[in-house]
Amino acid sequence: MKKRGIGLGCAWYGTGYGNGFPDVSSAFVEIHDDGSATVLTGAVDVGQGSNSIYAQIVAEELGLETQDICVYSADTDATPDSGTTAATRQTYNTGNAVLKAVRQAKVRLLDYAAHEFSCPTPEGIELKAGYIGVKGDPSRWMPLADMVFKARLHGERLISAESSTARSTPVDLESGQGAPYWPYAYGCQMAEVEVDTETGMVRVLKVVAVHDVGKALNPTQVEGQIAGGVAQGLGFALLEDLELQEGRIKNPAFSSYLIPTALDVPSIEAFFVEEAEETGPYGAKGLGEPAMLPTVAAVINAIDDAVGVRITSLPATPEKILSAIRKEKEELEEK
Repeated sequence: MKKRGIGLGCAWYGTGYGNGFPDVSSAFVEIHDDGSATVLTGAVDVGQGSNSIYAQIVAEELGLETQDICVYSADTDATPDSGTTAATRQTYNTGNAVLKAVRQAKVRLLDYAAHEFSCPTPEGIELKAGYIGVKGDPSRWMPLADMVFKARLHGERLISAESSTARSTPVDLESGQGAPYWPYAYGCQMAEVEVDTETGMVRVLKVVAVHDVGKALNPTQVEGQIAGGVAQGLGFALLEDLELQEGRIKNPAFSSYLIPTALDVPSIEAFFVEEAEETGPYGAKGLGEPAMLPTVAAVINAIDDAVGVRITSLPATPEKILSAIRKEKEELEEK
């Protein structure tokens, strides 16, 4: 017999290294005299799309397109240290470093442009669609590339280096007070499952995920990150079982260490709540681990709702589920 159940899982997650440990990212930015810009950062893009975010940040500040921005990352010989790609920290930490760096270079550009255009203050200069000029005066505009080229001929190099440190403090062991992480990410997910009471097999039919991301700088990437996190969470909940014997891994291949395939991934509806984080780049927070954390609880709760058994060790294999069902039945018969 196949029974269906629905479960809810919620999570909150402190991003960054935590407990006051210095969580620092650095970045270099240069604006070139062909109207493009380069970002150098040690952050490793392992597929989550951080390089795209850095390009978006620089393009937004300079009034350019993302294709005008070249991001060099993860070259230990040439790029500044930006910390690990872990702890849901790169968009927030390194994004802040990139934003500070491009704004520093931009200030020098605006100062030079104000002088060239005989504008009283740099605040009267704006950047838009690859051009730079005086606000409200179409006669005093020129391609950004021409302005930067002029600046270079006059010895002005628009290069900047900046660092960003996450705002956290150690927990006081006596009072228990402190801000060990910053910022926090929140999310909740609902899972609908189908459990075969004869085989113990679980089929996840649907997951609805809602996550707080601060400001979504790239909504498509946010949706992809949630989908990827849900897929990982399903593996954590139902499949992945690392077998150790005297410190050796007994199942080192994907033939024996199972992970979800495309056929195992259910329908996923991803939603995100946007409430800007005042300390983040344009209000953004990270969404790495938080996307997978609620999945496990949602699936386990859904199994309980379907067949009335509580699985307390992961993964929730068919053997564990059948054993729990038999035990529950025996206890009911004894009563």
